[in-house]
Amino acid sequence: MAIFLLLLLLLVSAVAGDEDAFVGVNIGTDLSDMPSPTQVVALLKAQSIKYVRLYDADRAMLLALANTGIQVTVSVPNDQLLGIGQSNATAANWVARNVIAHAPATNITAIAVGSEVLTALPNAAPVLVSALKFIHSALVASNLDGQIKVSTPHSSSIILDSFPPSQAFFNRSWDPVMVPLLKFLQSTGSYLMLNVYPYYDYMQSNGVIPLDYALFRPLPPNKEAVDANTLLHYTNVFDAVVDAAYFAMSYLNFTKIPIVVTETGWPSKGDSSEPDATLENANTYNSNLIRHVLNNTGTPKHPRIAVSTYIYELYNEDLRPGSVSEKNWGLFDANGIPVYILHLTGAGTVLANDTTNQTFCVAKEGADPKMLQAALDWACGPGKVECSPLLQGHPCYEPDNVVSHSTYAFNAYFQQMAKSPGTCDFKGVATITTTDPSHGSCLFPGSIGKNGTITNGTSLAPSSNSTSSGCASQYFYGTGSFTTSVIIAVLLMSAVFL
Repeated sequence: MAIFLLLLLLLVSAVAGDEDAFVGVNIGTDLSDMPSPTQVVALLKAQSIKYVRLYDADRAMLLALANTGIQVTVSVPNDQLLGIGQSNATAANWVARNVIAHAPATNITAIAVGSEVLTALPNAAPVLVSALKFIHSALVASNLDGQIKVSTPHSSSIILDSFPPSQAFFNRSWDPVMVPLLKFLQSTGSYLMLNVYPYYDYMQSNGVIPLDYALFRPLPPNKEAVDANTLLHYTNVFDAVVDAAYFAMSYLNFTKIPIVVTETGWPSKGDSSEPDATLENANTYNSNLIRHVLNNTGTPKHPRIAVSTYIYELYNEDLRPGSVSEKNWGLFDANGIPVYILHLTGAGTVLANDTTNQTFCVAKEGADPKMLQAALDWACGPGKVECSPLLQGHPCYEPDNVVSHSTYAFNAYFQQMAKSPGTCDFKGVATITTTDPSHGSCLFPGSIGKNGTITNGTSLAPSSNSTSSGCASQYFYGTGSFTTSVIIAVLLMSAVFL
């Protein structure tokens, strides 16, 4: 049986009341393509991850989580929903087998009943609320309702006319389900679970939604989306969708139910029809998303209420059917190697379990060649980078172009400066990557060579009595200094999803 795991890392405690804001990571993979439950829990403990969500109630995983203190959300899979929604006894048996049998050793704090039932399994919609109520009744009978919340995740597609948010409403055909569902969530103090995917909103907008707006990139005021009814300004798709859900609930006279985003993310790879599924965009989206939550920004409608959020997903799923992008939403590959490392300017660096510290500084895609040349000149001159490998006949001469040569020089400087904050910027034409840019016999500083030895970037710096680098005459033409802007990158915690 396939199990699905959602790791939820507590990063900050700053939302209204006593609620905590979370950033989590969703894992969706088959048992044959993921670590064993014991290995998963060992990772959780090693990285101080405090919250876990399972997409089922796998016994082995629950046993492995026992006595760890980790808070666990278990789920009723869609294929069990019909039976539970039609029988109080079946629901009670499910709770007894999957919750009571493991508590209190396993710290179960929430139950997600189904997943996107209204859109993925509409024939079960009539029994969805009954399933939640039956599950909750079983918790009440066991005096567990005070510590375990019950809810169900929804696709954001159940919201119609999501912009402007103030005019959004739930698909009216689902009113017979949504109204009693919201009454249940409100009466039990639970929350609305919502899956939000700006990537798909962007892809399906036919150019109406700008990429920067989907990626949380800063926008000039005249480019922000304005809700004409409320005059609220929206700088990203994520906030607009979340607020659309808040307004849709208020349209049905429910205003006290918080929202938890149970899935969001960006694919790092796609086929020719998905040109914006790239490492850089995935890194940008998730880094900006985390920063957005950590800053307790909230949304324009609720600016002081942070939205707890789960990133989809922890591992790439190479065996998953479908398009290339469907397999590449992960932060890690199947071997646990980071696909990219999230960098949070002004907040920290995520994925600190990259034990080899394999990060490199490269020329940014699409950078101005003149800016690259100026930065290259500085690195090989005042920057004191040993650029002789770039000379004709030397290992890194080919390909002979400014992008390749500046990438080598940028990385050499970055490594010799011990990857200090601000040393991979070069006036905005450089960026950090986890992909080793070495090629052929050209081994970049900081790279792990075939013998497993890391090339020490610091050894490339000239001696203190040297007056110039080995190739300054070829690459340095100016006399002014090239000042890098400072990027603050400090480790948020001793461990993050790490």
